[in-house]
Amino acid sequence: MAGNEIAISVQGLKKYYNNIPVLTGVDFQVKTGSIFALLGSNGAGKTTIVKILTTLLKPDSGKAAVNGFDLVAKPENVRQVISLTGQFAAVDEVLTGRENLIMIARLRHLNNPRQVADDLLKRFGLTDAAERRVSGYSGGMRRRLDIAMSLVGKPQLIFLDEPTSGLDPEARIEVWKIVKELADSGTTVFLTTQYLEEAEQLADQIAILHKGRIIAGGTLAELKKLFPPAKVEYVEKQPTLEEIFLAIVGKKEDK
Repeated sequence: MAGNEIAISVQGLKKYYNNIPVLTGVDFQVKTGSIFALLGSNGAGKTTIVKILTTLLKPDSGKAAVNGFDLVAKPENVRQVISLTGQFAAVDEVLTGRENLIMIARLRHLNNPRQVADDLLKRFGLTDAAERRVSGYSGGMRRRLDIAMSLVGKPQLIFLDEPTSGLDPEARIEVWKIVKELADSGTTVFLTTQYLEEAEQLADQIAILHKGRIIAGGTLAELKKLFPPAKVEYVEKQPTLEEIFLAIVGKKEDK
């Protein structure tokens, strides 16, 4: 589980598109070896934050560091320790599962790409489908392969941008299991999602992004304290993360 080291530090991050503010001063920290969930509705700015933290986009102002490396000053150092899996599986459909993994291992100049591929196929339960073209894979299998490809080279920090978007419930639970295993093995996981249950199931820390700002953050237990005390009727009902999210966002809307 998470130590005290900080894997990601973000202070006062701002970003504009055509003079329209998308991020208006974002602050948060992510502990090494933890699962951090950035929660927000569509258009809240989640993908913009991921693009900035993975060096695909420069911030207009503010500071951010990944594993101690400043994003703007040392983007190459940042790229060496991270991996990114986007909302849509970035797999080559013409190749087989094994060929996809071998290609990435070669691009990363790893020794023995075949062994790397075989180990990951086994870890992700894809050995039986290894010789099949990816075009014949189900959505869940593609997503598993996509995450496997992002783990080639053992990155210290993995960004998962809405990793279960479009998956059926069974495939979603499979991905959740993989994410938990990653964190258990010491990998820091930065997850964006609009599925409240996903954050509730996985995250050590949750930040709620709304209109370009983090409006609340903490553990699930800490966020529950922001919610009105449980009403004692016949049974005491704990608020769900969905109720907390809607209450916090609603409060901000009222101001």
